[in-house]
Amino acid sequence: MTALGKLLRTTAFKLTLVYLTIFALFAVFLLGYFAFNTRRLFNEQITNTVNLDIEGLTNQFNTAGIRRLVLIVEARSRRPGSSLYLVTTPTGEGLAGNVGSLPQGVMANPGWTETVYRRLDESDISELHRALVRVSHLPGGFRLLVGRDLDERDRLYDVVLDAGKWSAAIVVILGLAGGFFVARRVLRRVDAMTDTTRTIMGGDLSGRLPVAGTGDELDRLAENLNAMLERIEALMRGLKEVSDNIAHDLKTPLTRLRNRAEEALRRQPSEAGYRAALESTIEESDGLIRTFNALLMIARAESGQARDNMVEFDAAEVARGIGELYEPLAEEKGLELTVAAPASVPVTGNRELVSQALANLVDNAIKYAEPEAQKNGAPSGIVVKAAAEGDRVVLMVADKGPGIPESDRGRVVERFVRLEKSRSVPGSGLGLSLAAAVARLHGGELRLEGNEPGLQAVIVLPRGGPQGAG
Repeated sequence: MTALGKLLRTTAFKLTLVYLTIFALFAVFLLGYFAFNTRRLFNEQITNTVNLDIEGLTNQFNTAGIRRLVLIVEARSRRPGSSLYLVTTPTGEGLAGNVGSLPQGVMANPGWTETVYRRLDESDISELHRALVRVSHLPGGFRLLVGRDLDERDRLYDVVLDAGKWSAAIVVILGLAGGFFVARRVLRRVDAMTDTTRTIMGGDLSGRLPVAGTGDELDRLAENLNAMLERIEALMRGLKEVSDNIAHDLKTPLTRLRNRAEEALRRQPSEAGYRAALESTIEESDGLIRTFNALLMIARAESGQARDNMVEFDAAEVARGIGELYEPLAEEKGLELTVAAPASVPVTGNRELVSQALANLVDNAIKYAEPEAQKNGAPSGIVVKAAAEGDRVVLMVADKGPGIPESDRGRVVERFVRLEKSRSVPGSGLGLSLAAAVARLHGGELRLEGNEPGLQAVIVLPRGGPQGAG
């Protein structure tokens, strides 16, 4: 398709043609209405003037007779202007006036008529003019004609028509030029977007749609699509990282499984040896299952499928339940676990996922808290808190452990990411990833903050659930 063909097929150009047609029709209607009313007003002025002349001349005739009427008409006929006068006998012979000739039968019919005529002082008998005249029959058979020449009215009408024609032509030309300009500008931006989408479809997810900065609908569309592309790129990057991390982090436990099975086969067969090998295999398998369950839970949260199971539940009750579950484990490590939750904190969401996210945060706090860090002989504490803050619900786990450097807080929520000092602690590096995914699913966020010393992990959720849920 040629460039002109693409331009003519654009929606912007078609809309311009529609608006141009509507505007042109409106302009024609307006000019026609103006011309019609101008013509009507001109005719009203003529009829009023002529009626007054007829009335005055008729009074003169009734008072002083035909001789007085002829004198007055002769005097008025010699004045310059467009007024027409004619007095005739009953037989049609002219007595006074400035009209040289009229079509046959005009003087015989009283009343108004629009007719052609020739002036008395014009030598060219072929030169005719148009006039609006009124014929009045006087007593004795005399006839009086008074009228006005219509050349001025017709010239004004022609001026209006010419102005209308030129205006319509200018409107069409400027409208088409404006349509081409707008359509070309829009087409250029759409072509730029199309080129970018082709680049993206080619596999380069870093491409972004151009934004002109005008804030128009194309800019808003481009900004929303760019946000979507950034999300898609992040998901694809996360998928690649997950694939790489799964291949790397699961290779070690799978290798251990194989080595233990092979070692059990190499040793002298004994029931105790086989039992130990099987117990070790089961333990390693449970760790792998937990890892895959966490991955499936993260995928479920990030895909939005879990929104189907959102109900209203009590976040304070969840916090107290998690506290009771982990309190023995905390005491075993010499830690004091405290739950600060009011009577009720209602929130709409997926109870199972929120509970798992909060459990992950408490499990991390217990793993990394340092029981030897005591103050005035009191054990190091972990605080689990659930509270309502306006239209949000806050679930917080605070510990007195080593914390996370501020520079690493954005990285630790990625899958399988573990800092160097936590390598010696059992775990898969998926706990914070799951908590962040659950927070995003509910339209909230996971914040990692310093606790001077230690870490505060805060899940912030909207009380009414994510927008569009349900």
